[in-house]
Amino acid sequence: MKTKIIISIVAVLSTFALIFWVLERNKTKNAEITAIVSSGNLGAIAVNTEKAAKTDISIDFSSNGTFAPNQDLTLATENAGRITRILVDEGSRVSKGQLLARIDADLLNVDVETAKANLLSAARDLERYESSFKTGGVTQQQLDNARLNVQITKSRLQSANLKSADANITAPISGIINKRFVEQGSYVSVGNQLFEIVDVSRLKLKVTANENQVVNLKVGNPVQIKSNVFPGIAFSGKIVFIAPKADNSLNFPVEVEVSNTKDADLKAGMYGTALFDFPEQAASLSVPRTAFVGSINSNKVFILDGTKSRERTVTAGRVFGERVEVIDGLKEGDVVITSGQINLVDGTEVVKIK
Repeated sequence: MKTKIIISIVAVLSTFALIFWVLERNKTKNAEITAIVSSGNLGAIAVNTEKAAKTDISIDFSSNGTFAPNQDLTLATENAGRITRILVDEGSRVSKGQLLARIDADLLNVDVETAKANLLSAARDLERYESSFKTGGVTQQQLDNARLNVQITKSRLQSANLKSADANITAPISGIINKRFVEQGSYVSVGNQLFEIVDVSRLKLKVTANENQVVNLKVGNPVQIKSNVFPGIAFSGKIVFIAPKADNSLNFPVEVEVSNTKDADLKAGMYGTALFDFPEQAASLSVPRTAFVGSINSNKVFILDGTKSRERTVTAGRVFGERVEVIDGLKEGDVVITSGQINLVDGTEVVKIK
């Protein structure tokens, strides 16, 4: 019973405390309104303001992205046949030109020998036609056909030799065998996938920059790279590509080439952060982004002139987050209006709240 009485008393006291706080807050607001009325500014527009001042500007920024391999190639067969040898496995490091596998070349070798025999026969026929032409035994057209036949059989021999050479599957690039799609003894057709080779000796970190950031970037600029997976290792790179067109999010794709470590610690698909550092910038006159009427492109702001607003045309420069550089139209110390501009025209009576 005593407990219920105590709870009731606490509830009543809490209610009185809340009522007292609300009354005090209303009293403060009424005092502010009374002050405005007494100053003769009852019809004035309440605005926030800030002085235009020179501030230190930093254009450094960072951007997150994923690492892509320098080269990623899926090797396919150019000949049909049975795989007789496989010399590498997944994870094997290979060099450009290294033999990876071999296709049964018996039929291909037969084609080469046939082409050689046809070329030899065509060459002998040409000799006979040339000898007969001197004595008038054959016409010029017959001689020309014999010469054309030799050229055709030479081309067929070259084609047969190329196909025979293609029986040896070699690596077109240096890298690591990421996937192996065939087994020894399996039969493959033209175009069947054999190996996926990935070159991660160098990687490309694909990031984005907005329109204000991309104007400060140039191909060849050095970039510091960080990876959360290897916090103790510093990676360095350089910009190799800046897109001339923004993507659907109005950002510009940027590629940074990164040299991998000796042990290839970085893997394609990992996350990385590109740190774009620039020389220290001179202090510049700036105002909040909200000072502009409508948008920055309007180049219109209002300044406080006593108790009145004055429209001012300015020249906006670079945008640094929530602040905008002002190149012309303002001087240091001018009081710019940062809110309430929608209700203002030149000469409107205003009252400064902040």
